[in-house]
Amino acid sequence: MQVADIISEVIGGNVPVRVIAYDGSKAGPDSSEVAVRILSPRALARLATAPGTLGLARAYVTGEIEVDGELYQLLDAMADVTMHGLTRAEQLALARRMLPIWLKHRQPIPELEYRPPRGRLHSKLRDKRAISHHYDVSNTFYEWVLGPSMAYTCAVFPTADATLEEAQAAKHELVAQKLALKPGMRLLDVGCGWGGMVMHAAKEHGVKALGVTLSKNQAEWAQRAIEERGLGDLAEVRHLDYRDAPESQFDAISSIGLTEHIGLGQLPAYFSSLHARLRPGGRLLNHCITQPRTPTKKKIDPFIGRYVFPDGQLEPIGLLVSEMNDAGFEVRHEENLREHYALTLKGWCDNLEEHWEEAVAEVGLGRAKVWRLYMAASRLGFERDNIQLHQVLGVKLEEHGRSGFPLRGW
Repeated sequence: MQVADIISEVIGGNVPVRVIAYDGSKAGPDSSEVAVRILSPRALARLATAPGTLGLARAYVTGEIEVDGELYQLLDAMADVTMHGLTRAEQLALARRMLPIWLKHRQPIPELEYRPPRGRLHSKLRDKRAISHHYDVSNTFYEWVLGPSMAYTCAVFPTADATLEEAQAAKHELVAQKLALKPGMRLLDVGCGWGGMVMHAAKEHGVKALGVTLSKNQAEWAQRAIEERGLGDLAEVRHLDYRDAPESQFDAISSIGLTEHIGLGQLPAYFSSLHARLRPGGRLLNHCITQPRTPTKKKIDPFIGRYVFPDGQLEPIGLLVSEMNDAGFEVRHEENLREHYALTLKGWCDNLEEHWEEAVAEVGLGRAKVWRLYMAASRLGFERDNIQLHQVLGVKLEEHGRSGFPLRGW
């Protein structure tokens, strides 16, 4: 069997893009603007052990598969494969046919792939290692990808032609408005990243803001930026697990992009701990990626789980709202911003391509390709409603059920 025929089985009989293999075989329409080049039999060996997205990703990250043209365009054309993969029966049948290739050309799992340590899922030690795998890469690398805002969460675009920086500032201001931040209030930002929300709250609203993150690199970068901007009297970022954050009562809490790392079993304790840290009348804004509906399987895409967000879990929005309610919050507002995340990811992809040579020199070709692949695939996922981004606003009620909310507005 020719190589192109094998690849056609992996990505479907009606191949939507050009496939060019090392043995000279081809598949797909010659008119396609993008092409997949199979450069080595090692790529087939990887597909034999992991048919579908994981095997293709391993081969791409290690340079055994290359792409001619824009990666996003290729993934868009192959969306059914990249999002859904093969059935288990199809995987086994394909693996049997490729067994001779695997025996001759098998390779070890790429070093970039995350190997979870022993221990309980979402224990403090395991969460710390998982977060470090993704976020403690290189602050310089993230500066190139994220831009000056250093915000690694969904932006909010006031208009379709707004810049990424304008959209990130609009996101922080939207959170501030929903939380009704005012001078003198105390804000806790859990999973604060590089401190964007903390610094915005301090600078624009006179709020005394504390951010906590499990990433040492993030905490060091954020604290340095706080001092450089003269915000040290109001803002602070600590290298700390959210479970170890101060238990004194805050006026508001923001959680922007943390819930994805919490885990289903820890959600009740997570929301309860945030509820306990709020004063009566205080508000929580929870901003996170979600499943568009109740999933039939709990595990995320194996490429994302092995290379990008180890131990990450996405839940449907209805479950998160129920967990917030059960923890004592009254939910006052909810909105889906998935189109905004697609635009955000496009901006990050553009930034990476603009700084591609520097990024490769900083973190290595394999890691740069991981980010290129996952951001392009995630953009497509938000566009096609395979994943969503929700903001949920809750309040810890005062006595006699008083919420402190106006009759209209946030």
